[in-house]
Amino acid sequence: MYVADSRTTPDRTPDHPDTAGRRPLPGRRAAAVPGAVLALGTVSLVTDVSSEMVAAVLPLYLVAELGLSPLGFGLLDGVYNGVSALVRLVGGRLSDRGGGPKAVALAGYGLSALCKPLLLVAHSMPLIGAVLAADRTGKGLRTAPRDAMISLACEPGARGRAFGVHRAMDTAGALLGPLVAFMILRAAAGGYDAVFTVSGCVAVLGVLVLLLFVPGRTAAPPGPAPGVGRAPLRAVLRRPAVRRLTGCAVLLGLTTVSDSFLYLTLQRRLGLSEAWFPLLPLGTASAFLLLAVPLGVVADRVGRRRLFLCGHLALLAAYGLLVAPLGESAALCCLVLALHGSFYAATDGVLAAATADAVPSAVRGTGLAVVQTGQAAARFVCSIAFGAAWTVWGDRTALGAAAAGLVVSTAAGALLLRPAPAESPPTSHRSPSVEP
Repeated sequence: MYVADSRTTPDRTPDHPDTAGRRPLPGRRAAAVPGAVLALGTVSLVTDVSSEMVAAVLPLYLVAELGLSPLGFGLLDGVYNGVSALVRLVGGRLSDRGGGPKAVALAGYGLSALCKPLLLVAHSMPLIGAVLAADRTGKGLRTAPRDAMISLACEPGARGRAFGVHRAMDTAGALLGPLVAFMILRAAAGGYDAVFTVSGCVAVLGVLVLLLFVPGRTAAPPGPAPGVGRAPLRAVLRRPAVRRLTGCAVLLGLTTVSDSFLYLTLQRRLGLSEAWFPLLPLGTASAFLLLAVPLGVVADRVGRRRLFLCGHLALLAAYGLLVAPLGESAALCCLVLALHGSFYAATDGVLAAATADAVPSAVRGTGLAVVQTGQAAARFVCSIAFGAAWTVWGDRTALGAAAAGLVVSTAAGALLLRPAPAESPPTSHRSPSVEP
């Protein structure tokens, strides 16, 4: 469906420090999506089937089966979503200077695959927390190297599309995972253990796809980037664009309620039975799948930072619908999940593409890890704070507070992402298709 075309000529602009930046020859279409991106998308698809099988049942397993309080679940959910922040910088740095991004990504995927079967024997909060922490450590190791491989495999002007295609394939796995979990829960005795067993087998398949089909190098080895030297992290943080992106991601992450809490709130609002709960992520995944590529193309054309902020307005609308006294209806459920999926389609790959535009290819993994670490750490704090607020105030009041915070953080993010006049090159040297 997507065919790579590498016949390009060099092009360098002040906005895009990637020295491998390219512009297609006149009369030729820009490169669509290279094979390396499709192979990585396949890995993510298979791995997400495994991960989302567990994620779809984990909230009910912890709250209904093990009897955790909302605060206890908030702590574990914070571990699940935030521990990766502690190792993302390690993964990004190793991918830039070690055996290459593929080796680091392989280690991360492998660690996560090993953790799935361990849920079979973990039945207390400390043990489950340790398993989830190890699983998210694997995710933290692999995320920046994987995104670095995607950004290095395609032209700067097509990064939004490339990340959109990857996220669409990733989301196809997120769509299949809850379906598989739902069927297992309906058919198998001791359904939770069966879900964890099948999830582990599928995760191993993802590791094999990465090992056998993803090329070791997705681009020529980058040369030394000006100003990087022996302190790449310091050099990355000296870039104003990276600091602003990180600050914006942190502000918005502090008011981004985790998926699990949103689904629990929706389940309580609609009075859904436990057997149907794993299907709620399907609505989010369906919207994400349908919109990831179109919104990636839009981001390439209108600006990735602008679309990133607009995506949080969709999340704000979802919060508003859950807080408003609208009664129970299937239409409310569908609209909330559609807005939730739209939020991810407009922000997930788009933020990675914007970050890739802001750092040289020699430290691409480190730059991506810096922004992703800030966002993951902020969401970790939000999960704990939201769990505590739910315990004290109830779900609707806690979500209303999160919505108010999101209004403030979105406005602050818009101010933070305004480009400084010194960073805007002359119009004649700028290509709208590669604006971050």
